[in-house]
Amino acid sequence: MAELQVAAEAASHGAVPGVVSILSTILERVAERNDALRLPPHHHASAAAFQGLTKPGISVRSYLERIFRYASCSSSCFVVAYIYLDRFVQRHRPAVSLDSFNVHRFLITSVLAAVKFMEDIYYNNAYFAKVGGISLVEMNYLEVDFLFGIGFELNVTPAVFGSYCSILQREMYAALPPPSPSRLHCCLSEEEASSSCQQKQQLAV
Repeated sequence: MAELQVAAEAASHGAVPGVVSILSTILERVAERNDALRLPPHHHASAAAFQGLTKPGISVRSYLERIFRYASCSSSCFVVAYIYLDRFVQRHRPAVSLDSFNVHRFLITSVLAAVKFMEDIYYNNAYFAKVGGISLVEMNYLEVDFLFGIGFELNVTPAVFGSYCSILQREMYAALPPPSPSRLHCCLSEEEASSSCQQKQQLAV
């Protein structure tokens, strides 16, 4: 989990940690996939409040980075929020899935729940509502629905936390560009081989 520790140090200097970037990549991919399936809008009781009528004008990545900048919470909170999101979806599968119409509300609510569980000092619901671009009434309503949706299962064991960190790390490695292969000096391209031959011919003359 060294990468996540580095991410936490980066966060202390104002940089967006890797966990935020990778999490946004995962959620964007899931939302786009479910959008492509063109599933009919669900009205499951546990998720109806999260479903919007239109797609928000802000991307998932920008939204999550906004939450990071203003929530002033540790990087671990985003891992825990990811765990909570997965718990919610797993408990209500297949009726509930993340898409572009609900992922933003799920994000602000899951981070709020994670912050309250993980941090000793945190901003109140009114502040998180402003960060998320929703009303305080809606924020309160979403929080209650979310907690009931995960069955108030807020505790995260070190083993579970570590397993989700491993998932995020694998995604982080997969997102990195492949390293340039080291080339042996004897393996010349056609242009280099031709140039080398010309040089040898000149030396022979």
